[in-house]
Amino acid sequence: MSRTLEVCDLSDWRAGGQRRIDFVKKMGDALQDIGFFALTGHGIDVDSIKQSYSVAEDFFELSQEEKSRYEQAELFRQRGYTPYGVEHAKDNPAPDLKEFWQTGRTIEDPNFHKNIWPENPVGFEHSIDGLYIAMESMSSELLAAASLYLDKPESWLPDMAHNGNTILRVIHYPALGQNAPKGAVRSAQHEDINLITLLVGATADGLQVMDHDGSWIEVQGNHDHIIVDSGDMLQNLTNGLFKSTTHRVINPPDATSDRYSMPMFVHPRNEVDLTPLPEFVELTGGEVLYDSINAGDYLHQRLVEIGLAS
Repeated sequence: MSRTLEVCDLSDWRAGGQRRIDFVKKMGDALQDIGFFALTGHGIDVDSIKQSYSVAEDFFELSQEEKSRYEQAELFRQRGYTPYGVEHAKDNPAPDLKEFWQTGRTIEDPNFHKNIWPENPVGFEHSIDGLYIAMESMSSELLAAASLYLDKPESWLPDMAHNGNTILRVIHYPALGQNAPKGAVRSAQHEDINLITLLVGATADGLQVMDHDGSWIEVQGNHDHIIVDSGDMLQNLTNGLFKSTTHRVINPPDATSDRYSMPMFVHPRNEVDLTPLPEFVELTGGEVLYDSINAGDYLHQRLVEIGLAS
């Protein structure tokens, strides 16, 4: 029988004192072990999550012509709409069976991507941007906890992500129908690019996390939990002390049901150096296992690999 993810309660972090110390250890141990945990006590109202999924469903039910008005290929689709079948996992040419919307931070900087919003449905911007703001604030708390676990100042990782390329992705996995491309799945096995990912409980099961022995841990769709994982950039920086674990979204047993999910990918600023630090190299055996590269180059390299950039 496969195990379940560790559950960490964010109210312990917010309580301070010994509860905060215990939270830091529990969370850090999970990221060092499997790279994933489930977060409860996060304070985001379940009704607001449901409302975000409701407006997302309304948007993706629009005509393809209407949705495609918001595609921005020239921005490598880092804002707005990405059509079905465009993205694929690294090293897997079969397209992922999904379409999605991406939004980021609102910041007054001419060099920063600007958010765009659809005219319909009414309330889309309010719900999705509100969720973005709440989740980004929470991500700073988690990065602070990770910093303390790594024996760094509390501000170490949050400072890297300040005004970074963090995005919220609203994903629709349509019903498969009878003509899905051969070998394609909703989201082929992959690792996330970024520092950490926060995934609001999906509307259906399907997410699986690979355990050390190659077996798959089933993660249930649950709006009370936010699933958190460490990505490739944090793995790179810590020389593998924190794991970037393979995961996937498998196809459902039927061809008629669809699925929605909303992950936030927390990114540092482009200039942040991801070179493995000497102290983490020492903790992981003394050999440098990952490249010296900055976050902007790392992100662009991966966007090319997954089909979103040329």
